[in-house]
Amino acid sequence: MKRLLKVGVAGATGAVGLKMLSVMSERGFPVESVRAMASGRGDARTVPFGSLALPVEELTANALPGLDMVLFATGASVSRQFVPIAVAGGAVAIDNSRAFRMEDGVPLVVPEVNAEAVRRHAGIIANPNCSTIQMVLALKPLQDVVGIKRVVVSTYQSVSGTGKAAIEELREQSGSTLAGEPIISRVYPHPIAFNCIPHIDVIDEDGNTREEIKMVLETRKILELPELQIAATCVRVPVFHSHALSLCVELESELAPDDARRVLGEFPGIRILDDASDAVYPTQLSSSGTDETWIGRIRRDASVTNGLWMWVVADNLRKGAALNAVQIAELLLDERSG
Repeated sequence: MKRLLKVGVAGATGAVGLKMLSVMSERGFPVESVRAMASGRGDARTVPFGSLALPVEELTANALPGLDMVLFATGASVSRQFVPIAVAGGAVAIDNSRAFRMEDGVPLVVPEVNAEAVRRHAGIIANPNCSTIQMVLALKPLQDVVGIKRVVVSTYQSVSGTGKAAIEELREQSGSTLAGEPIISRVYPHPIAFNCIPHIDVIDEDGNTREEIKMVLETRKILELPELQIAATCVRVPVFHSHALSLCVELESELAPDDARRVLGEFPGIRILDDASDAVYPTQLSSSGTDETWIGRIRRDASVTNGLWMWVVADNLRKGAALNAVQIAELLLDERSG
């Protein structure tokens, strides 16, 4: 019988934190108690957990000791401050920020891909970037069967990846545009309504954004392929939920599209939706609210030897963040029970 745990969710009032609580409740995660924490807590604020309304506590050093597990849905600076305190207080921390992802000794985990890495944790486990998660799910079965030489990916990322303020900005700007009113941009450097912005996070001296660098470095770490050649362009699009990837993979040896459909479709967490002649393929609308990573438009890339194109879509708040973190927590639970 699995032991009931005392669990905390830090950043519980944000889009990812709220989804973590929802997913834990949906999946019946065995909790003795759940505590919702956020920085800058307002008075008498609550968040839902199943049929319960949890009071929101202020995230402080004194709030963390005594917990078995803390899921962090906080920014990198807050995670750097509070994750070590949670670990020192006896908890395992599962962190959704970029703060610890590339640190030596911190596992970066997608449970369907590298579940065994959980065993190597020393108190901190990192949740990968949302687009990285769905990309490595698509790459892992191909790597296992034929090997991968090079990856070229373009992302189409929804505004919910930025948070609740961005969701509201898209809603407001859409209404203003349709009404012929002035557009106000607070979250993004350009209007996002009816627009695409090829700029996610800060840009380095080589012209790459931090989001693009994350996808390269995190993918190499998760797949344990430090020399894998990856080129990424990350784009914010006027969609509320779910991220999509246009993914080109150059393989070590030939794999026909039908064989790729079979290999991918047999992999945990992946669903194939691929009959383009009848307009059957995943979209960001169709994937929203689902747990799977959906793949369609699987076809040869004739411009390279052994190339495959595919279209990969997943709900960024679920599999791209909250669900993946809860799945990591479930792996930890299994380790403790074992």
